[in-house]
Amino acid sequence: MPPGHAGWQHDSVGYVLAQVNIARMLAPMDSPLLADFVAALDHVNAAADAAPGFIWRLQTEDGNATSIRAFEWDQAGSAGVLVNMSVWESVEALAAYVYSDTHREVLRRRRSWFERMAEAHLALWWIPRGHLPTTQEAEERVLRVRESGPTPYAFTLREHFPPPDSDDADMLLSPEDWTCPA
Repeated sequence: MPPGHAGWQHDSVGYVLAQVNIARMLAPMDSPLLADFVAALDHVNAAADAAPGFIWRLQTEDGNATSIRAFEWDQAGSAGVLVNMSVWESVEALAAYVYSDTHREVLRRRRSWFERMAEAHLALWWIPRGHLPTTQEAEERVLRVRESGPTPYAFTLREHFPPPDSDDADMLLSPEDWTCPA
């Protein structure tokens, strides 16, 4: 398949995919309401760590990112904002994990733990291989998706762009089976 088309991946590409998604909690992390979510974190994170194409994820010594403070300006009266940020070899590698059975099990229950957000709550962007994204970069990318929709600077899984070193710069639409279960 030629560069820039769904399914294309090449190890010599100088760019990898950063992703961030945020969620506004319905209750504090230590509340009974979020107990099932907290109990699932280690399993879901281990599945991500072992997934083909996974490179890195934001985490503390506890092995997750639940205590990292970012996007605090976006709490909107919620119990707080959780941030999930990771780096992947390609859009396809990220999607394979996101829509895997392990991740979908938790994704199906997200409305039990998190507010439904009307505005963009995730962003993807290409970074040079070896660079680790910061929460400040992530905040800028989510804001850009909210302001402008998907662009080569910040995009979504549904509407994404090829890496900057690709011959193709056109937006790509995800396959029909890349759909959220809830």
